[in-house]
Amino acid sequence: MAILTIARLTLREAGRRRLLLTAAILTLAMIVFTTWGFSRLNTLTCGRDRAPCSPTEIKLVAAELLILVAYMFNVILALGSVFVAAPSIAGEIDSGIALAMLPRPIRRSDVVLGKWLGLVVLVAAYAAITGALEFVGVGLVVGYSPPRPVLALLFLVSQGVVLLTFALLCSTRLAPMTTGIVSLVLFGLAWMGGIAEAIGLAFQNQTITNVGTVMGLLMPTDGLWRGVIYNMQPAAVTALTATSREAAANPFAVTAPPTPAYLVWAVAWVVVVMGLTIWSFAKRDL
Repeated sequence: MAILTIARLTLREAGRRRLLLTAAILTLAMIVFTTWGFSRLNTLTCGRDRAPCSPTEIKLVAAELLILVAYMFNVILALGSVFVAAPSIAGEIDSGIALAMLPRPIRRSDVVLGKWLGLVVLVAAYAAITGALEFVGVGLVVGYSPPRPVLALLFLVSQGVVLLTFALLCSTRLAPMTTGIVSLVLFGLAWMGGIAEAIGLAFQNQTITNVGTVMGLLMPTDGLWRGVIYNMQPAAVTALTATSREAAANPFAVTAPPTPAYLVWAVAWVVVVMGLTIWSFAKRDL
């Protein structure tokens, strides 16, 4: 099947890039470093008598720090998703590879779907492996594990899929560098929109809430990131966030997971953007 063949070739081409190898080495180094940092939490002292902190206190600190570490990997995943998808179509058009390949009995839609599938497998494998290694490392040195680690990783993968899908659309019309810049700017705006929405809800400001909601719908990455947070934070933190306005405005804490309606919207968003990508590439002169 042409789609699976193109997906396999996309994975093979990504494996040849030095960028991928460099990212893997640096990610592994960060996992080792952060795991060592978590191991030092056992040396913390609490109270005026400087007594060792209780295991519960240490695990609570570990939970908050693990969310911050997850955000660091979230940004890396966003950068990686965009910059592997940005040259996926534009690069082949500029180099003439697309012109030589497409006169064969291969539909342009197969090319788009095959590349998307290959990139999704790549992003999912990166997020799952790095997230699992980080969770296992923290569990070994501190004894803490997120409440729902599998769901957290699924939401993380979903965010990467949204970004690479948008970058693939831009890649049918824009140069790789331009695609990367546009995608990452919208990613940042969506994150700020999520913060604005949380602040608006906490302080009952409808205007700010509406602005944040619209930004979150245009690029549904921040809502998926909040799904990562919800499935990583302890129930005690969730309860505290729900009862404190100041805590509710914290960008690294949430009061509830994404609603089913939002998840349906995210899936529909990917489907629509993929349809636009196929249409745009079909109309592109090579």
